[in-house]
Amino acid sequence: MPQIDVILKEKVDNLGAEADVIKVKRGYALNYLIPKGKAFEATPGNLKQIEGLKQARAIREANELESANKLANRLNKQRLKFELATGQGGKAFGSVTAKDIQTSLAETDRQFRDIDRKQIILKKPIKNTGDFDVEIKIHPEVEATLKIRVNAIVTEQPNTETEEDSSES
Repeated sequence: MPQIDVILKEKVDNLGAEADVIKVKRGYALNYLIPKGKAFEATPGNLKQIEGLKQARAIREANELESANKLANRLNKQRLKFELATGQGGKAFGSVTAKDIQTSLAETDRQFRDIDRKQIILKKPIKNTGDFDVEIKIHPEVEATLKIRVNAIVTEQPNTETEEDSSES
């Protein structure tokens, strides 16, 4: 299927941001992007008029970067505490996952509600006690480091000898 050039009017996920000139399939452009007002055809006349879109994009990106930096500064100061149940041998039951961290952040402060669990860079769930640094990718250019402390709660496992003694009585 032939492709055509279009100029985006707004940010479109997995495609580009405003003022980007991109090649898309003709049907996608004519049936979705152009009718929805997300793009217009890239003619020589339109290419000259995209300066306004480029300025709007620069302002939006500067605002996003500034708010991401502010959020990163708040996250760098933030400390979260989690408790993991552990047995007598020190073996942990369960783990702290990116979803747990996201939920705890959202409960801590309203500004942290927009952080998605996919932004939390955790190679594998935390299954040990101690202090951990977790990276959070807020913006393509901004990362924050969140300090997490995982404490152990020792759970007592029922002693089978005691249960047998009490049942004999």
